[in-house]
Amino acid sequence: MRAGSSCWAPAQWSDLPGWGQDPLAQAWPALVRSCQRPSPAFAALCPQMRQLALASAQQQSQWLMDTLKPYRVLDLEGRAQGLLTGYFEPILPARRLPAADHPVPLYRPPAGLAERTPWFSRREIDTLPQAMQALRGREIAWLSDPIDALLLHIQGSGRLELTEADGSSRQVRVAFAGTNGQPYRSVNQWLLEQGVQRIAPWPQATKAWAAQNPQRVPELLWSNPRYVFFREEPIGDPAEGPRGALGVPLSAGRSIAVDPSSIAHGTPVWLVSQGPAVQLARLVAAQDSGAAIVGALRIDYFTGTGAQAGELASRIRQPLQAWVLWPR
Repeated sequence: MRAGSSCWAPAQWSDLPGWGQDPLAQAWPALVRSCQRPSPAFAALCPQMRQLALASAQQQSQWLMDTLKPYRVLDLEGRAQGLLTGYFEPILPARRLPAADHPVPLYRPPAGLAERTPWFSRREIDTLPQAMQALRGREIAWLSDPIDALLLHIQGSGRLELTEADGSSRQVRVAFAGTNGQPYRSVNQWLLEQGVQRIAPWPQATKAWAAQNPQRVPELLWSNPRYVFFREEPIGDPAEGPRGALGVPLSAGRSIAVDPSSIAHGTPVWLVSQGPAVQLARLVAAQDSGAAIVGALRIDYFTGTGAQAGELASRIRQPLQAWVLWPR
């Protein structure tokens, strides 16, 4: 069966490596969160899923097997193996007002962005007077390091330890609010093309290169023309991640970003990946997407919030297999 940019091959539950060994209670909150914005295929099942939130793992497993059918995800050439990477929500110090040690702004979208796509590139935003004028007064906060700002642009959201103008501090979230419509380019790939041998872990290795090559930092930043704009949000439950493309909070270790032309947002997925960073055979929910996540078997695994999650995310680059679980 063809599904957009992928093919789905009918499978048996016994085909899923590790099925029956995953503690489904840990995955169930992510599935229930998807029901805040259900796709037509799953809307009728959401009341049952909510009722099963406190059920036993055996009951949850039996419901999945009775109600859904697994399909192995293949690319259009029939290949079953893809690439898994990781992403996370960083926590960064920031100031409400610019200062000599905090010169790097995070912006809200400029007026009229939707009417002009693509908008100015990252280089043009940094250098053209008309781009700077369009963003004047749109600053949310100011960071100390341009690599940290780039990290936020790549991850798509983050938390700020924000020092207000009166000196008080609080934690806020900056969430994805749009882009300039320019293509995404990997800064790691650019570094490799410059002959840099060590690009991981991100962003520490990039910061080390920048410290040794300060005159080339603009060139590094401008290698990725895509620019992300944010909106400020309060943090409700600190255990919840940012809202993904589906519009629901992400769950650490249970949410993934996918190409929605291959796997629809809100779909439960059985994810299998054995590598040096993580050993996975678990139920996850397709709740996000990203500029670099393109293709049938290209998946980004949400590792959580903070430095430890970031360290893990930076190490994940390994093969994967995936099965979508679709209503019968």
